[in-house]
Amino acid sequence: MEYLGQLGFIALVLFIILTAAAYATYAERRISAIIQYRKGPNRVGPFGLLQPLADAIKLMLKEDIVPAQADKFLHFFAPALSVTMAILGIGMLPFAKDLIIFDANIGILYVLGVASIAVYSITLGGWASNSKYSLLGGLRSSAQMISYELPMGLSVVSVVLLANHFSTQGEGFLRLPVIVEAQRDVWFFLINPIGALIFITCAFAETNRAPFDLIEAEQELVGGYHTEYASMKFGAFFVAEYSNVIISSGIISTLFFGGYLSPFDQWLQVEQWTPLAQTLWGIGWFSLKTLFFVFVFIWVRWTLPRFKYNQLMNLGWKSLLPLSLANLLVIAFILQLLQ
Repeated sequence: MEYLGQLGFIALVLFIILTAAAYATYAERRISAIIQYRKGPNRVGPFGLLQPLADAIKLMLKEDIVPAQADKFLHFFAPALSVTMAILGIGMLPFAKDLIIFDANIGILYVLGVASIAVYSITLGGWASNSKYSLLGGLRSSAQMISYELPMGLSVVSVVLLANHFSTQGEGFLRLPVIVEAQRDVWFFLINPIGALIFITCAFAETNRAPFDLIEAEQELVGGYHTEYASMKFGAFFVAEYSNVIISSGIISTLFFGGYLSPFDQWLQVEQWTPLAQTLWGIGWFSLKTLFFVFVFIWVRWTLPRFKYNQLMNLGWKSLLPLSLANLLVIAFILQLLQ
């Protein structure tokens, strides 16, 4: 029965994430319409709320076109891999106290590893299409991932150091629940704002969102890595993109903004509530923070212009990497003095 309950919880989380990814497309279109003084989708269902369902039906009914010279297996495998890696990233996130799919001592390393593997789907999709535009998009994705993984990893190390200092559990500082519990007195964003801003910037690059969307760059590469994709393969790439946005928002909330903790926990004495009330309270705050950062992802896309490629590389190697190193050294030095 325990295994059935765990499988049921996993199925529920998958349903919520896939539904949220579908409605993230609706949110993007509505928010972009507001920014541009348009109305956005408002025809299918009340307030256009059934538009994601209509889009899914449309994609399923479209013909699946595979270029004659493409690698047919990799052309199919790449979008499947992108969705799989996007969904696997949710496994280590704590939604509330003691509510997590899988908890392990390598929690944050697992999340970073899954995120780095996701780039293979884009690179393989670009190469398998046998199109120069798709290939250039895939190559850009690889270079972008390498450039921004380093400062992202260093900002995570600074979080681990802070968790080591503030945690009362004594071990397991790579576990995301431990990192969250270490923020009961103060959120890490307030004492490590540079690390938080570096991580958020790198999250934009890792999810290939504007202003880091050079792997698509419609004005240059037609559509980038998914130029030669249609039907549900095309839809799979979009599900993966918006799933990554949601999961990245959850990771930002967990590492720097207290995850499922609220600013009022001590005042309301939440730890004395019943377990069910604590769980619902934590899920609510985690969801609220995650939705806020999803909004930030959308807001930035429709506000900032795309970088040029030399600006992308300069920002990663000449600005974020030295800044993340300096930030890590300063935090390590201060924590050493406080011991």
